[in-house]
Amino acid sequence: MKPISAVNNASPAEPVLYCGNEAIGEAAIQAGCRAYFGYPITPQNELTAYMARRMGEEGRVFIQSESELAAISMVFGASAAGARAMTSSSSPGISLKQEGISYMAGCELPAVIVNMSRGGPGLGNIGPAQADYFQSTRGGGHGDYRTPVLAGASVQELADLTFLAFDLADRYRTPVLLLGDGILGQMMEPAVISHPEPAVLPEKDWTLTGARGRPPRTVKSLFLGPGELEAHNRKLQEIYRTIAENEVRWESFRTEDADLVLVAYGITARICRETVSRLRKEGLAVGLLRPITLWPFPEEAVAGLSRKVKKFLSVEMNFGQMVEDVRLAVNGRRPVEFFGHGGGEILTGEEIMKAAREQIPR
Repeated sequence: MKPISAVNNASPAEPVLYCGNEAIGEAAIQAGCRAYFGYPITPQNELTAYMARRMGEEGRVFIQSESELAAISMVFGASAAGARAMTSSSSPGISLKQEGISYMAGCELPAVIVNMSRGGPGLGNIGPAQADYFQSTRGGGHGDYRTPVLAGASVQELADLTFLAFDLADRYRTPVLLLGDGILGQMMEPAVISHPEPAVLPEKDWTLTGARGRPPRTVKSLFLGPGELEAHNRKLQEIYRTIAENEVRWESFRTEDADLVLVAYGITARICRETVSRLRKEGLAVGLLRPITLWPFPEEAVAGLSRKVKKFLSVEMNFGQMVEDVRLAVNGRRPVEFFGHGGGEILTGEEIMKAAREQIPR
């Protein structure tokens, strides 16, 4: 295993030790990211620092902006010109970017936005949290829009999902959110970061690259004519339906014969997976469903399980957010309970085991 400083000399199949933030940065570069704009905030600073070094080495654009508002506005401009662009921040910084994200959704501009979330509300603390679920999955800014939300559970998966995020952004002309937390961003694991093939940008016949020799183009989200905004929103909703039909991702673990299914994502799901294995050794029929796309949420997978399991337990590092989507998917067929901590406190395996034992159907 090589340290991160040796990344450029590592063979494509050789694991390198990365923290989660650095893994996202290297994957973004290999995915063809041409421009990164960011502003420092814990616990994602390693990503900004990594891009400051590597983007220069690759002859690409890195700017530490004067604010989060400036960063998302720069992403807007780079994307409108056809570049693969990204930014990253943590919870309160993402809140500041929401107006720009809404504008990008309205203008159908692709981008990747990374949120290594921390405790809140407000400035909160720098501890890991999952309290940004509502903000991420409901369209955190104004207007009827959605953004695909990808949530990994390991350093390797953060890198893999970064490749996917750029591809989805271009495929559907939409901002895509990669959601992590203070643990995933900081922890170090070996990972193989290698794009399966050279990043090839799709044709972008909508970009603003100058109208010399062709008719001018426009990128806008302001529609003032009668019925224009309604028609534009209907077009966006059709795109969101297509995403929901084709881009749902999840993982099941020992759910085939489970009486109780834990539902968790990100680092919490990783803790829950080990918890399920320990509970199985006690003879308890417990399984795990891990959403990888938080939006679109794996509704059909949860609904299918609700026809055979007896109970669900949504486990989250917040005070109850994803549990609402679980309940909607279950649609009253089975009880859905919640267990979690908020305010930047990580859940322990022992706590989850105790909560699961209390919810085992008798």
